[in-house]
Amino acid sequence: MAEIRAEMVANVWKLVVTEGSAVDAGDEICILESMKMEIPVVTETAGVLQRFTVAEGDAVQEGDVIAVVA
Repeated sequence: MAEIRAEMVANVWKLVVTEGSAVDAGDEICILESMKMEIPVVTETAGVLQRFTVAEGDAVQEGDVIAVVA
């Protein structure tokens, strides 16, 4: 199981995939927004997106878990 973590303080702008979806390494799973910049969040491992721990509009801090891939 792999946890995908935020690399910066930002807001969750958009969730790109849905829970239960198969993802490959390098797939974009969500987009963060910080200082009017859109930052894609990608998974480093292939698997199934088990769950998001955030929702659109949530604020995240550096190191916060965004999603879990198994």
